[in-house]
Amino acid sequence: MRLKFIEADTISHKAKATIHQTGKLGFSTDAVPYLDITENKSIRFAINEDDPNDDNLYGVIIAEDTGSAFKIYKAGDYFYVNTKGLFDSLGIEYKQKRIIYDIIKIKIENEEIIKFVKREIIKKEKESEDLEQQ
Repeated sequence: MRLKFIEADTISHKAKATIHQTGKLGFSTDAVPYLDITENKSIRFAINEDDPNDDNLYGVIIAEDTGSAFKIYKAGDYFYVNTKGLFDSLGIEYKQKRIIYDIIKIKIENEEIIKFVKREIIKKEKESEDLEQQ
């Protein structure tokens, strides 16, 4: 048996993305270097066609805007993507629930893919009422 030891400092445990009430997907400060995000890049999103029960998203960062990718924007130190249409078309209830994606890198067919592992947190009643009034 051959063992390969995994270096703790090569794994980002805090790389996350959160869907905001506007439908934008915002990246945590730890996600930016982990994914090498800059404002000149774009991201392509995918879903798992083989498993309709897979709620995760998948993606790749690309250097150029191809028209089929979502442009990455920067506001101050914050990076985000305008994904409202994407999440609405996928039926993701980001207004009723807090949707957070833990970000990990995986290999699929020898290509590095970003896996957005979905977590849902039901919003508190007060928080939901405040959002409905907006």
